[in-house]
Amino acid sequence: MRTFKHPDRQSLTLDAVLSALADPVRRFIGWRLWELSPRGCAEIELPVSKSTATHHYRVLREAGVIWQHYQGTAIMNVLRVEDLESRFPGLIEAIFSAERDARGTSTAPARPASTS
Repeated sequence: MRTFKHPDRQSLTLDAVLSALADPVRRFIGWRLWELSPRGCAEIELPVSKSTATHHYRVLREAGVIWQHYQGTAIMNVLRVEDLESRFPGLIEAIFSAERDARGTSTAPARPASTS
């Protein structure tokens, strides 16, 4: 099975993380994972094509914002909260709290009902 390359914690740079999250689609992905991690790529509805979504996930992974792994045939995504908090204390909470406020959502979105 294919695996993904991820930068280690010490390789994470502020420029790469901020650059990755500067794009509104990638910031939305990160925010959704902050609220509902882990999630498959198909579980986060995006206003872009599948190939463009793949690009956005790759940018987030290569910047060290998310971990990706296969679970069966699905690619699962997890926000690297511990690594990001260790390198840049308070940054992720500040970015995603602002994103939540900008979207007019004062609380976390409701979790989808379990399908099991």
